[in-house]
Amino acid sequence: MDYPNYDPQLATAPLSDAELDALDTLLLSLPTDNPMNVEALDGYLTALLIGPRLVDHQPSAAWLPTVWGGDGEGSAPFASQKQRKRTALLVLRHLHSIDHQLREAPDRWEPVFSLADADDRELADAEDWCIGFLQATTLAADAWGALFDDAARGAQLAPIAVLGGDETTLSEADAARLADPAERDRLSRAVIDAVIALCAAG
Repeated sequence: MDYPNYDPQLATAPLSDAELDALDTLLLSLPTDNPMNVEALDGYLTALLIGPRLVDHQPSAAWLPTVWGGDGEGSAPFASQKQRKRTALLVLRHLHSIDHQLREAPDRWEPVFSLADADDRELADAEDWCIGFLQATTLAADAWGALFDDAARGAQLAPIAVLGGDETTLSEADAARLADPAERDRLSRAVIDAVIALCAAG
């Protein structure tokens, strides 16, 4: 399947909340293993934008089918080629929106995290976002591995690894942090700082 490649110079409108909700519903309804929800998609696209192998230097076919769990025969897992193309274009529009925010106004960038009200506070939970982010790192594992192993960069990326990594490998202390909604909120907000720092470092 040929997909349109990402062109950062092509002006496209950000997805509306209704379009994001519809994309989330569609992805999770597909008859395939491990499709991303929009939170994981947002993290995945962010990593592709700021990582060692920039997404505008890769063909879309190298990363796009991962969003819905891979392509099958014919139009599968979509009902039609038209639905597949529309979904691809929605993902590319969201990619462009994230790219624009991070390049033009990173301090106003808003990732798609889960939010919950608790004791008159809004608590963020970036677990799904971080799972998507880490999934993108596998596409350039050696280059990302060097970043995670670097003392400074690794410390910045640690919240992403804790929230999105394999829970069976967590230390007892990190497992306890994940069990505490307030700690999850702190880790999630540290994810934002990590992304902005990586953008600033180029």
